[in-house]
Amino acid sequence: MADARALNPLSGRGRQAEARRNDLAVLDAARDVFTVHGASAPITAVAERAGVGMGTLYRRYGSKTELLQRLCVLSMEQALEAAADALRADDPWTGLAGYIRACVELRAGALAALAGQVETTAEMRATAQRGLAATAEIVGRAKQDGSLRADVTSLDISWLIEQFSRRARDPVDQDEERNVRSRLLAIALDGLRARPDGQALPGRPPSREHYTSRWTAPSANM
Repeated sequence: MADARALNPLSGRGRQAEARRNDLAVLDAARDVFTVHGASAPITAVAERAGVGMGTLYRRYGSKTELLQRLCVLSMEQALEAAADALRADDPWTGLAGYIRACVELRAGALAALAGQVETTAEMRATAQRGLAATAEIVGRAKQDGSLRADVTSLDISWLIEQFSRRARDPVDQDEERNVRSRLLAIALDGLRARPDGQALPGRPPSREHYTSRWTAPSANM
């Protein structure tokens, strides 16, 4: 599980605290930039949106690839913290719904725009496996108590989070964007609840191979 101090920009003092604040600012900016433009977006756009200098980025990261890899890990660590909260919830449905909402708020799936465009590291793969396992445990609890429909899989939840993590680029009315997203997420959560009529979902469950193979990328540095 990620060290909570690594995710809290207010923890620590001096240079370490500043570095954490910069990391989270860059992560937030990267979610904005790469969701729209993919991995080909210039790092200058991320730095400008985050309000940090290029020198700051390259003092911490040796290359664009290294920066993107670190951002992916940091994003997954944030989702793992949300998963830990969900698993501590007494009510499994409350835990599941809270996990989905927290991940959507964090835009935990936004960096999926980088899939296939950045080489994965052992740390990325290990963190992703922990995330998938945690999601499966959250889903399993909600199924066991009968609140979640039986044909929903943990990958359905992962894909749902990814879809809701997308954002319009610089929306004219941010309040209305949030309003619409909140309403649609409520509709989606309602659709996850167990149905007394037993009506099945259409199609087949998502493929784990398809979900993970998107991250296969050439080894050339960016």
